[in-house]
Amino acid sequence: MTDFFKYQAAGNDYLVIDPRHTDFAVSPEAIRLVCDRRRGIGADGVLYGPLEQPRAGVPVPLALYNSDGSDCGRSGNGLRMFALHLAAQEPGGGAWEGREFTLRTAAGESPVRILDAAAGRVQVGMGCPSFDAAELPLLAEDGTPYPGRAVSVPLTVDGERLVVTCVSNGNPHTVVLVDAPTPRLARLLGPRIARHPRFPQATNVQFARMVDRTVMEVEVFERGAGYVTASGAGACAAASAARELGLCDERVEVRMPGGGVEITVGADGRVTMTGDAEQVAVGTFAPALRTRLDRLEQLDRLDRRDRPATAAPARAGATR
Repeated sequence: MTDFFKYQAAGNDYLVIDPRHTDFAVSPEAIRLVCDRRRGIGADGVLYGPLEQPRAGVPVPLALYNSDGSDCGRSGNGLRMFALHLAAQEPGGGAWEGREFTLRTAAGESPVRILDAAAGRVQVGMGCPSFDAAELPLLAEDGTPYPGRAVSVPLTVDGERLVVTCVSNGNPHTVVLVDAPTPRLARLLGPRIARHPRFPQATNVQFARMVDRTVMEVEVFERGAGYVTASGAGACAAASAARELGLCDERVEVRMPGGGVEITVGADGRVTMTGDAEQVAVGTFAPALRTRLDRLEQLDRLDRRDRPATAAPARAGATR
């Protein structure tokens, strides 16, 4: 039995938990436990799948979770990792290299292509993002829905007036152009923006600087994982915002502390991301961790049994 496969992409790490290999009862508490870097395995999130046996020509479904146990609509880095995992686990996995297949998440379908399996290089179609404030959602200062597009929007944070551009690409993102994006800035200002009252479902935050029209530097704070060294979806959001503002060309390299990705923003706004990923560990849950997971499963069953039939299912939190 193999309980988990650990992957990383630009320092953004995920546990792939494949239901074909192990029994794992998904719950917010179980996700938080296995992602805990001191009491669990440690990761920025979990890729759970495939949810159905892969079939040629049929999108492969998976579920994504943030390290805080909340749902994640789409992770660009996570999709690259899962594509490599899927190819490695399927008979004749080498046949997956070079051909396009589709992964399906809560945010929709994403075409992927393994360009070089040995190098872990994968291309992902991230779709056409939206700048519609209603899709994030973003509120006006008086608490009413913000009208129209969320481009170059004033935002007051602790008395400081910022200008932000908001993007939805399966997850909500807020891009802030700064003179010098640093981990300290992301850790300090990131959570204040992410949980700002004008974002009722919270938002991911990217602090970005244009080096030139083909290169940008980005620091990321995620609402479901905190400060991370890289984010594929965040890099796509930052590039889309820069393109919308006329600051970059069609192709841009996004550099983050953990590593870079190449982003192409087409004339129609459609985004393609290319980057590397790799498997770093394969393992089983030790008896003590398995016991804690089993206990969480039992508690979850009792909670569901005692929950009133009319009550809405508990949600782990907002998607990332």
